[in-house]
Amino acid sequence: MTAIKFAWSELGGDPALLSGVSTTAREGALQGRLPARELARACVGACALAAAELGARRAGLARVPRVRIDDGTVATAFHSERQLRVDGRTPVVFAPLSRLWRTADGWVRTHANYPHHRARLLDALGTPGDVAAVEAALARRPSLEVEEAVYEAGGLAVALRTPQEWAAHEQAAEVRRRPLVERGRLDSAPAHMLPPLDGPVLLPAAGLRVLDLTRVLAGPVATRTLALLGADVLRLDPPELPELPDQHADTGFGKRSALLDLRADRRAFDDLLARADVVVTGYRPGALDRFGLSPEALAERRPGVVVAQVSAWGAYGPWAGRRGFDSLVQVATGIAALEGSPERPGALPAQALDHGTGYLLAAAVLRALTEQSYEGGGRSVRLALARTAGWLVDGVEAGGHGEAAYDGPEPWLTETDSALGRLRHALPPVSFDGGPAGWARPPVPWGSAPARWV
Repeated sequence: MTAIKFAWSELGGDPALLSGVSTTAREGALQGRLPARELARACVGACALAAAELGARRAGLARVPRVRIDDGTVATAFHSERQLRVDGRTPVVFAPLSRLWRTADGWVRTHANYPHHRARLLDALGTPGDVAAVEAALARRPSLEVEEAVYEAGGLAVALRTPQEWAAHEQAAEVRRRPLVERGRLDSAPAHMLPPLDGPVLLPAAGLRVLDLTRVLAGPVATRTLALLGADVLRLDPPELPELPDQHADTGFGKRSALLDLRADRRAFDDLLARADVVVTGYRPGALDRFGLSPEALAERRPGVVVAQVSAWGAYGPWAGRRGFDSLVQVATGIAALEGSPERPGALPAQALDHGTGYLLAAAVLRALTEQSYEGGGRSVRLALARTAGWLVDGVEAGGHGEAAYDGPEPWLTETDSALGRLRHALPPVSFDGGPAGWARPPVPWGSAPARWV
Protein backbone atom coordinates (compact mmCIF):
# COMPACT_ATOMS: atom_id res chain seq x y z
CA MET A 1 0.00 0.00 0.00
CA THR A 2 1.42 3.38 -0.95
CA ALA A 3 2.03 5.83 1.87
CA ILE A 4 -0.72 8.28 0.93
CA LYS A 5 -3.21 5.45 0.42
CA PHE A 6 -2.46 4.20 3.94
CA ALA A 7 -2.71 7.68 5.50
CA TRP A 8 -5.98 8.39 3.71
CA SER A 9 -7.38 5.04 4.83
CA GLU A 10 -6.42 5.78 8.44
CA LEU A 11 -8.33 9.05 8.15
CA GLY A 12 -11.44 7.20 6.99
CA GLY A 13 -11.33 8.75 3.52
CA ASP A 14 -13.01 7.44 0.38
CA PRO A 15 -10.31 5.57 -1.60
CA ALA A 16 -11.90 6.66 -4.89
CA LEU A 17 -10.73 10.24 -4.23
CA LEU A 18 -7.06 9.20 -4.40
CA SER A 19 -7.23 9.22 -8.20
CA GLY A 20 -7.39 13.02 -8.00
CA VAL A 21 -3.94 13.33 -6.39
CA SER A 22 -0.84 14.03 -8.50
CA THR A 23 2.77 14.29 -7.35
CA THR A 24 5.94 15.95 -8.59
CA ALA A 25 8.71 13.82 -7.13
CA ARG A 26 12.12 15.44 -6.67
CA GLU A 27 15.35 13.59 -6.13
CA GLY A 28 17.28 14.81 -3.09
CA ALA A 29 14.30 16.16 -1.16
CA LEU A 30 14.45 15.13 2.53
CA GLN A 31 17.17 12.62 1.74
CA GLY A 32 18.11 10.13 4.43
CA ARG A 33 18.24 6.43 5.16
CA LEU A 34 14.57 6.28 6.11
CA PRO A 35 11.84 7.32 3.62
CA ALA A 36 11.11 10.73 5.19
CA ARG A 37 10.24 12.16 1.77
CA GLU A 38 7.48 9.59 1.27
CA LEU A 39 6.12 10.18 4.76
CA ALA A 40 6.09 13.94 4.25
CA ARG A 41 4.44 13.65 0.84
CA ALA A 42 1.75 11.32 2.22
CA CYS A 43 0.92 13.54 5.21
CA VAL A 44 0.67 16.71 3.14
CA GLY A 45 -1.21 14.94 0.36
CA ALA A 46 -3.76 13.47 2.75
CA CYS A 47 -4.25 16.90 4.32
CA ALA A 48 -4.75 18.59 0.95
CA LEU A 49 -7.21 15.90 -0.11
CA ALA A 50 -9.19 16.30 3.13
CA ALA A 51 -9.29 20.06 2.52
CA ALA A 52 -10.43 19.62 -1.08
CA GLU A 53 -13.11 17.16 0.00
CA LEU A 54 -14.55 19.51 2.63
CA GLY A 55 -14.33 22.44 0.24
CA ALA A 56 -16.27 20.55 -2.41
CA ARG A 57 -18.89 19.56 0.15
CA ARG A 58 -19.42 23.14 1.34
CA ALA A 59 -19.33 24.68 -2.14
CA GLY A 60 -21.68 22.09 -3.62
CA LEU A 61 -19.17 21.02 -6.28
CA ALA A 62 -19.89 17.94 -8.34
CA ARG A 63 -16.25 16.81 -8.11
CA VAL A 64 -13.53 17.16 -5.50
CA PRO A 65 -10.79 19.54 -6.77
CA ARG A 66 -7.53 17.97 -7.87
CA VAL A 67 -4.70 17.85 -5.35
CA ARG A 68 -1.15 18.63 -6.45
CA ILE A 69 1.86 17.70 -4.31
CA ASP A 70 5.36 18.92 -5.08
CA ASP A 71 8.27 17.43 -3.14
CA GLY A 72 10.00 20.79 -3.38
CA THR A 73 7.38 22.77 -1.49
CA VAL A 74 6.84 19.85 0.92
CA ALA A 75 10.53 19.54 1.77
CA THR A 76 10.86 23.30 2.20
CA ALA A 77 7.80 23.46 4.46
CA PHE A 78 9.14 20.58 6.57
CA HIS A 79 12.15 22.84 7.24
CA SER A 80 10.02 25.91 7.92
CA GLU A 81 11.61 26.66 11.30
CA ARG A 82 15.06 26.52 9.67
CA GLN A 83 14.08 28.57 6.63
CA LEU A 84 12.62 31.45 8.66
CA ARG A 85 14.50 34.74 8.65
CA VAL A 86 13.41 37.73 10.72
CA ASP A 87 14.80 40.97 9.26
CA GLY A 88 17.57 38.84 7.77
CA ARG A 89 18.45 37.19 11.09
CA THR A 90 18.71 33.38 11.28
CA PRO A 91 16.82 32.02 14.31
CA VAL A 92 18.42 29.60 16.74
CA VAL A 93 16.51 26.31 16.43
CA PHE A 94 18.08 24.45 19.37
CA ALA A 95 19.58 25.85 22.58
CA PRO A 96 23.15 24.81 23.56
CA LEU A 97 21.91 22.18 26.05
CA SER A 98 19.45 20.62 23.56
CA ARG A 99 21.66 18.01 21.92
CA LEU A 100 23.10 14.50 21.99
CA TRP A 101 25.58 13.66 24.74
CA ARG A 102 27.82 10.70 25.43
CA THR A 103 27.08 8.83 28.64
CA ALA A 104 28.97 6.14 30.50
CA ASP A 105 27.35 3.44 28.36
CA GLY A 106 25.94 5.13 25.26
CA TRP A 107 24.08 8.30 24.32
CA VAL A 108 21.32 10.49 25.64
CA ARG A 109 19.38 13.35 24.01
CA THR A 110 18.27 16.33 26.06
CA HIS A 111 15.83 19.14 25.28
CA ALA A 112 16.30 22.45 27.08
CA ASN A 113 14.99 25.14 24.72
CA TYR A 114 12.58 26.49 27.32
CA PRO A 115 14.08 28.09 30.47
CA HIS A 116 12.05 25.91 32.86
CA HIS A 117 13.17 22.71 31.10
CA ARG A 118 16.79 23.89 31.20
CA ALA A 119 16.54 24.58 34.93
CA ARG A 120 15.07 21.15 35.64
CA LEU A 121 17.76 19.41 33.59
CA LEU A 122 20.53 21.16 35.49
CA ASP A 123 18.82 20.45 38.81
CA ALA A 124 18.63 16.73 37.99
CA LEU A 125 22.30 16.63 37.00
CA GLY A 126 23.47 18.87 39.85
CA THR A 127 25.64 20.95 37.52
CA PRO A 128 26.04 24.58 36.47
CA GLY A 129 24.71 25.57 33.07
CA ASP A 130 27.86 25.51 30.95
CA VAL A 131 28.23 22.82 28.28
CA ALA A 132 31.49 21.44 29.66
CA ALA A 133 29.99 20.80 33.11
CA VAL A 134 26.94 19.05 31.67
CA GLU A 135 29.13 16.98 29.37
CA ALA A 136 31.29 15.83 32.27
CA ALA A 137 28.29 14.99 34.46
CA LEU A 138 26.61 12.92 31.77
CA ALA A 139 29.79 11.05 30.86
CA ARG A 140 29.85 9.58 34.37
CA ARG A 141 26.28 8.20 34.36
CA PRO A 142 24.45 5.43 32.47
CA SER A 143 21.90 6.56 29.87
CA LEU A 144 18.81 5.02 31.44
CA GLU A 145 19.72 6.44 34.84
CA VAL A 146 19.95 9.92 33.29
CA GLU A 147 16.63 9.42 31.51
CA GLU A 148 14.81 8.57 34.72
CA ALA A 149 16.54 11.19 36.90
CA VAL A 150 15.78 14.03 34.50
CA TYR A 151 12.20 12.87 34.02
CA GLU A 152 11.65 12.75 37.79
CA ALA A 153 12.90 16.34 37.99
CA GLY A 154 10.39 17.41 35.33
CA GLY A 155 13.00 17.79 32.58
CA LEU A 156 13.53 16.09 29.25
CA ALA A 157 16.16 13.50 28.44
CA VAL A 158 15.85 10.22 26.53
CA ALA A 159 18.34 7.38 26.16
CA LEU A 160 19.30 6.21 22.69
CA ARG A 161 17.65 2.93 21.72
CA THR A 162 17.89 0.72 18.68
CA PRO A 163 14.64 -0.18 16.90
CA GLN A 164 14.84 -3.59 18.53
CA GLU A 165 15.31 -2.12 22.01
CA TRP A 166 12.36 0.22 21.48
CA ALA A 167 10.19 -2.64 20.20
CA ALA A 168 10.81 -4.46 23.48
CA HIS A 169 9.71 -1.43 25.53
CA GLU A 170 6.22 -1.46 27.04
CA GLN A 171 5.43 1.96 25.62
CA ALA A 172 6.26 0.76 22.10
CA ALA A 173 3.87 -2.17 22.54
CA GLU A 174 1.09 0.23 23.57
CA VAL A 175 1.78 2.50 20.60
CA ARG A 176 1.73 -0.39 18.12
CA ARG A 177 -1.76 -1.39 19.25
CA ARG A 178 -3.22 1.91 18.08
CA PRO A 179 -4.03 3.12 14.57
CA LEU A 180 -2.02 5.95 13.07
CA VAL A 181 -5.04 8.24 13.54
CA GLU A 182 -7.35 7.49 16.45
CA ARG A 183 -10.90 8.61 15.69
CA GLY A 184 -14.01 8.50 17.86
CA ARG A 185 -17.48 9.93 18.50
CA LEU A 186 -18.08 12.16 21.50
CA ASP A 187 -21.85 12.72 21.35
CA SER A 188 -24.92 12.47 19.13
CA ALA A 189 -25.31 16.14 18.23
CA PRO A 190 -27.34 16.68 15.04
CA ALA A 191 -25.63 16.98 11.67
CA HIS A 192 -24.10 20.40 11.26
CA MET A 193 -23.06 22.04 8.03
CA LEU A 194 -20.98 25.20 7.93
CA PRO A 195 -22.36 27.94 5.64
CA PRO A 196 -21.95 27.41 1.88
CA LEU A 197 -18.78 28.72 0.28
CA ASP A 198 -18.56 31.20 -2.52
CA GLY A 199 -15.91 33.52 -3.88
CA PRO A 200 -12.87 33.15 -6.12
CA VAL A 201 -10.80 31.16 -3.60
CA LEU A 202 -11.98 27.88 -2.08
CA LEU A 203 -11.44 28.12 1.70
CA PRO A 204 -12.76 24.86 3.21
CA ALA A 205 -12.40 26.09 6.82
CA ALA A 206 -13.89 29.57 6.31
CA GLY A 207 -16.14 30.53 9.23
CA LEU A 208 -14.64 27.84 11.43
CA ARG A 209 -13.57 28.89 14.94
CA VAL A 210 -10.56 27.00 16.28
CA LEU A 211 -9.21 27.23 19.81
CA ASP A 212 -5.49 26.49 19.61
CA LEU A 213 -4.05 25.17 22.87
CA THR A 214 -0.80 23.86 21.42
CA ARG A 215 2.92 24.54 21.74
CA VAL A 216 6.10 23.84 19.82
CA LEU A 217 5.64 22.26 16.42
CA ALA A 218 3.16 19.49 15.59
CA GLY A 219 0.06 21.15 17.04
CA PRO A 220 0.93 24.65 15.79
CA VAL A 221 1.62 23.24 12.30
CA ALA A 222 -1.89 21.74 12.32
CA THR A 223 -3.55 24.99 13.38
CA ARG A 224 -1.38 27.02 10.99
CA THR A 225 -2.76 24.80 8.24
CA LEU A 226 -6.35 25.33 9.37
CA ALA A 227 -5.68 29.08 9.34
CA LEU A 228 -4.38 28.79 5.78
CA LEU A 229 -7.69 27.17 4.83
CA GLY A 230 -9.73 30.07 6.24
CA ALA A 231 -10.34 29.20 9.89
CA ASP A 232 -10.36 31.86 12.61
CA VAL A 233 -7.62 30.39 14.81
CA LEU A 234 -7.16 31.85 18.28
CA ARG A 235 -4.09 30.55 20.04
CA LEU A 236 -4.26 30.64 23.84
CA ASP A 237 -1.20 30.49 26.10
CA PRO A 238 -0.78 30.79 29.85
CA PRO A 239 0.87 34.13 30.73
CA GLU A 240 3.60 32.43 32.76
CA LEU A 241 4.87 30.30 29.84
CA PRO A 242 6.06 32.61 27.04
CA GLU A 243 6.59 31.00 23.67
CA LEU A 244 9.98 31.21 21.97
CA PRO A 245 9.65 34.27 19.66
CA ASP A 246 11.04 32.72 16.48
CA GLN A 247 9.07 29.54 16.98
CA HIS A 248 5.95 31.61 17.43
CA ALA A 249 6.70 33.55 14.24
CA ASP A 250 7.19 30.39 12.19
CA THR A 251 3.93 28.73 13.25
CA GLY A 252 1.81 31.85 13.80
CA PHE A 253 0.79 32.62 10.22
CA GLY A 254 -2.91 33.33 9.89
CA LYS A 255 -3.58 33.17 13.64
CA ARG A 256 -4.34 35.53 16.50
CA SER A 257 -2.52 35.08 19.81
CA ALA A 258 -4.01 35.69 23.26
CA LEU A 259 -3.08 35.03 26.89
CA LEU A 260 -5.47 33.32 29.28
CA ASP A 261 -4.92 31.88 32.75
CA LEU A 262 -7.31 28.94 32.97
CA ARG A 263 -6.94 28.84 36.74
CA ALA A 264 -8.10 32.43 37.16
CA ASP A 265 -10.50 33.03 34.29
CA ARG A 266 -12.48 29.93 33.42
CA ARG A 267 -15.50 32.01 32.48
CA ALA A 268 -13.57 33.61 29.61
CA PHE A 269 -12.59 30.19 28.32
CA ASP A 270 -16.14 28.89 28.59
CA ASP A 271 -17.35 31.88 26.59
CA LEU A 272 -14.81 31.02 23.88
CA LEU A 273 -15.70 27.33 23.95
CA ALA A 274 -19.40 28.08 23.56
CA ARG A 275 -18.75 29.46 20.06
CA ALA A 276 -15.85 27.21 19.05
CA ASP A 277 -16.12 24.50 16.41
CA VAL A 278 -12.74 22.87 17.03
CA VAL A 279 -10.39 22.61 20.02
CA VAL A 280 -6.81 21.50 19.34
CA THR A 281 -4.56 20.57 22.27
CA GLY A 282 -0.87 19.72 22.26
CA TYR A 283 0.02 19.40 25.93
CA ARG A 284 0.99 16.04 27.40
CA PRO A 285 -2.00 13.75 27.97
CA GLY A 286 -3.94 14.58 31.13
CA ALA A 287 -2.24 17.94 31.68
CA LEU A 288 -5.40 19.86 30.75
CA ASP A 289 -7.91 17.46 32.28
CA ARG A 290 -7.79 19.22 35.63
CA PHE A 291 -9.16 22.30 33.90
CA GLY A 292 -12.10 20.33 32.50
CA LEU A 293 -10.53 20.14 29.05
CA SER A 294 -10.71 16.42 28.36
CA PRO A 295 -12.53 15.63 25.10
CA GLU A 296 -15.53 14.29 27.00
CA ALA A 297 -15.77 17.34 29.28
CA LEU A 298 -15.46 19.72 26.33
CA ALA A 299 -18.18 17.89 24.39
CA GLU A 300 -20.49 17.97 27.42
CA ARG A 301 -20.24 21.78 27.53
CA ARG A 302 -20.11 22.25 23.75
CA PRO A 303 -22.03 19.45 21.98
CA GLY A 304 -20.82 18.78 18.45
CA VAL A 305 -17.30 20.08 19.02
CA VAL A 306 -14.31 18.45 17.31
CA VAL A 307 -11.44 17.85 19.75
CA ALA A 308 -8.03 17.12 18.26
CA GLN A 309 -5.13 16.02 20.45
CA VAL A 310 -1.46 15.44 19.71
CA SER A 311 1.23 14.17 22.08
CA ALA A 312 4.74 12.78 21.92
CA TRP A 313 4.29 9.26 23.31
CA GLY A 314 0.54 8.67 23.17
CA ALA A 315 -2.19 8.87 25.79
CA TYR A 316 -1.57 5.36 27.10
CA GLY A 317 1.16 3.18 28.52
CA PRO A 318 3.87 3.96 31.10
CA TRP A 319 5.07 7.05 29.21
CA ALA A 320 1.62 8.57 28.70
CA GLY A 321 2.32 11.39 31.14
CA ARG A 322 5.78 12.22 29.83
CA ARG A 323 6.70 15.33 27.94
CA GLY A 324 8.43 14.87 24.62
CA PHE A 325 9.58 16.47 21.40
CA ASP A 326 10.41 15.25 17.90
CA SER A 327 14.16 15.03 18.57
CA LEU A 328 13.56 12.90 21.68
CA VAL A 329 11.13 10.58 19.93
CA GLN A 330 13.66 10.01 17.16
CA VAL A 331 16.24 8.94 19.74
CA ALA A 332 13.93 6.68 21.75
CA THR A 333 12.30 4.85 18.83
CA GLY A 334 15.47 3.85 16.99
CA ILE A 335 15.34 6.47 14.23
CA ALA A 336 18.53 8.17 15.45
CA ALA A 337 20.33 4.82 15.49
CA LEU A 338 19.17 4.00 11.95
CA GLU A 339 20.09 7.44 10.58
CA GLY A 340 23.49 7.49 12.28
CA SER A 341 26.59 5.32 12.41
CA PRO A 342 28.18 3.04 15.02
CA GLU A 343 30.23 6.04 16.13
CA ARG A 344 27.43 8.58 16.49
CA PRO A 345 23.60 8.70 16.27
CA GLY A 346 22.03 10.67 13.45
CA ALA A 347 18.73 12.40 12.76
CA LEU A 348 16.10 12.72 10.08
CA PRO A 349 16.73 15.43 7.48
CA ALA A 350 13.91 17.45 9.07
CA GLN A 351 11.71 17.31 12.15
CA ALA A 352 9.47 15.10 10.04
CA LEU A 353 7.60 13.55 12.97
CA ASP A 354 6.43 16.98 14.12
CA HIS A 355 5.55 18.31 10.70
CA GLY A 356 4.06 15.07 9.39
CA THR A 357 1.93 14.54 12.47
CA GLY A 358 0.82 18.18 12.30
CA TYR A 359 -0.50 17.84 8.75
CA LEU A 360 -2.19 14.55 9.65
CA LEU A 361 -3.83 16.23 12.65
CA ALA A 362 -5.19 19.01 10.43
CA ALA A 363 -6.40 16.36 7.97
CA ALA A 364 -8.17 14.49 10.76
CA VAL A 365 -9.99 17.67 11.80
CA LEU A 366 -11.08 18.36 8.21
CA ARG A 367 -12.31 14.81 7.73
CA ALA A 368 -14.19 14.96 11.04
CA LEU A 369 -15.98 18.10 9.83
CA THR A 370 -16.91 16.40 6.56
CA GLU A 371 -18.27 13.38 8.43
CA GLN A 372 -20.19 15.66 10.79
CA SER A 373 -21.93 17.31 7.87
CA TYR A 374 -23.49 13.96 6.97
CA GLU A 375 -23.77 12.12 10.29
CA GLY A 376 -23.61 14.71 13.07
CA GLY A 377 -21.93 13.99 16.38
CA GLY A 378 -18.98 15.53 18.15
CA ARG A 379 -15.67 13.98 17.18
CA SER A 380 -12.33 13.24 18.82
CA VAL A 381 -9.11 12.65 16.88
CA ARG A 382 -5.78 11.82 18.43
CA LEU A 383 -2.24 11.34 17.11
CA ALA A 384 1.17 10.70 18.65
CA LEU A 385 4.66 11.37 17.35
CA ALA A 386 5.76 7.92 18.50
CA ARG A 387 3.05 6.31 16.35
CA THR A 388 4.14 8.35 13.33
CA ALA A 389 7.70 7.23 14.08
CA GLY A 390 6.61 3.60 14.05
CA TRP A 391 4.97 4.11 10.67
CA LEU A 392 8.19 5.62 9.31
CA VAL A 393 10.43 2.84 10.62
CA ASP A 394 8.17 -0.10 9.79
CA GLY A 395 5.57 0.83 7.26
CA VAL A 396 6.19 3.77 4.93
CA GLU A 397 6.73 2.51 1.41
CA ALA A 398 9.81 4.05 -0.17
CA GLY A 399 9.23 5.69 -3.53
CA GLY A 400 11.21 5.44 -6.75
CA HIS A 401 13.45 7.99 -8.41
CA GLY A 402 12.38 11.60 -8.61
CA GLU A 403 11.36 13.06 -11.94
CA ALA A 404 13.14 16.33 -11.11
CA ALA A 405 15.84 17.54 -8.74
CA TYR A 406 15.52 19.37 -5.44
CA ASP A 407 18.27 21.96 -5.72
CA GLY A 408 17.36 23.96 -2.65
CA PRO A 409 14.42 25.76 -1.08
CA GLU A 410 14.57 29.11 -2.93
CA PRO A 411 11.66 28.52 -5.37
CA TRP A 412 9.35 27.75 -2.42
CA LEU A 413 10.27 30.70 -0.19
CA THR A 414 8.67 34.13 -0.02
CA GLU A 415 8.86 37.29 2.08
CA THR A 416 6.15 39.01 4.11
CA ASP A 417 6.08 42.19 6.18
CA SER A 418 4.71 41.79 9.69
CA ALA A 419 4.65 43.42 13.11
CA LEU A 420 7.52 41.07 13.95
CA GLY A 421 9.66 42.36 11.09
CA ARG A 422 10.34 41.36 7.52
CA LEU A 423 9.88 37.59 7.38
CA ARG A 424 11.36 35.17 4.88
CA HIS A 425 9.37 31.97 5.17
CA ALA A 426 8.29 28.76 3.45
CA LEU A 427 5.22 28.71 1.25
CA PRO A 428 2.41 26.38 2.37
CA PRO A 429 2.65 22.88 0.82
CA VAL A 430 -1.10 22.14 0.91
CA SER A 431 -2.33 22.73 -2.62
CA PHE A 432 -5.51 21.93 -4.57
CA ASP A 433 -7.30 23.49 -7.52
CA GLY A 434 -8.92 26.77 -6.47
CA GLY A 435 -7.37 26.69 -3.00
CA PRO A 436 -5.42 29.43 -1.20
CA ALA A 437 -1.84 30.23 -2.21
CA GLY A 438 -0.91 31.70 1.18
CA TRP A 439 -2.13 32.95 4.54
CA ALA A 440 -4.51 35.87 4.81
CA ARG A 441 -2.34 37.59 7.43
CA PRO A 442 1.18 37.33 8.88
CA PRO A 443 1.98 36.24 12.43
CA VAL A 444 1.40 38.73 15.24
CA PRO A 445 3.31 39.32 18.50
CA TRP A 446 2.74 36.69 21.17
CA GLY A 447 -0.24 37.51 23.38
CA SER A 448 -1.20 40.61 21.40
CA ALA A 449 -4.90 39.83 20.81
CA PRO A 450 -7.83 39.83 23.26
CA ALA A 451 -9.12 36.42 24.33
CA ARG A 452 -12.37 36.67 22.39
CA TRP A 453 -13.75 35.87 18.98
CA VAL A 454 -13.82 38.61 16.37
